[in-house]
Amino acid sequence: MRPYVFVNLAMSADGKISTRERRQVKISGPEDFERVDRIKADADGIMVGIGTVLADNPSLTVKSAARKGERTAAGRDENPVRIVVDSMAKTPVDADILVKGEGKRIVAVSAAAPVERIEALGTRAAVIVAGERTVDLAALMDRLAGLGIRRLMVEGGGTLIWGLFEAGLVDELRTYVGSVVIGGSGAPTPADGDGFLAEGQFPRLSLAGVERIDDGVLLTWQVKKGGREESLRG
Repeated sequence: MRPYVFVNLAMSADGKISTRERRQVKISGPEDFERVDRIKADADGIMVGIGTVLADNPSLTVKSAARKGERTAAGRDENPVRIVVDSMAKTPVDADILVKGEGKRIVAVSAAAPVERIEALGTRAAVIVAGERTVDLAALMDRLAGLGIRRLMVEGGGTLIWGLFEAGLVDELRTYVGSVVIGGSGAPTPADGDGFLAEGQFPRLSLAGVERIDDGVLLTWQVKKGGREESLRG
């Protein structure tokens, strides 16, 4: 069975996740930061796309020392396995995700990625080749399941999130809607990519929770499978 995949993101009141220049923007506040750190600590893995790595250079580490201690006491690494979906192996070898914090790293690439780049990344992370020209996300999920990843948190960006929805791989969507307006027709949204063309293709969601946090609201959605809501796993 593939991992339980939940997408966690913060967007502005007008549905943007960063500016049109793809600069990281503070959308939520301290209470939401604490929530994100908590669910990150509970996950087995955390995934981002290469665009997020290049734009934001995240470390994706657990911030709370107490939560790190709880993980190690349970026989786990301080941080969840950090995973980059990077078809052409563009991740810099000195990216924070590869050098900051204890724990395992995985870079998923396609067979079209330059061999020298794969070899360079292999000095810092495990490299999984899945797909011919772009990463085959379904095949990647099977590989991650084989490595013991049961709960997978996805933090972006919009291209990766859309690809996961297109492949039917998302189980839950947690969206924090902040009290700012960013604007811009070219500003990234939670699900970019090619987009769906027909209403019958749209993934259907069931609202599972609404919670006011900081000066915004957290919406929790479950993804309906085959027209029926799938019960929450994990």
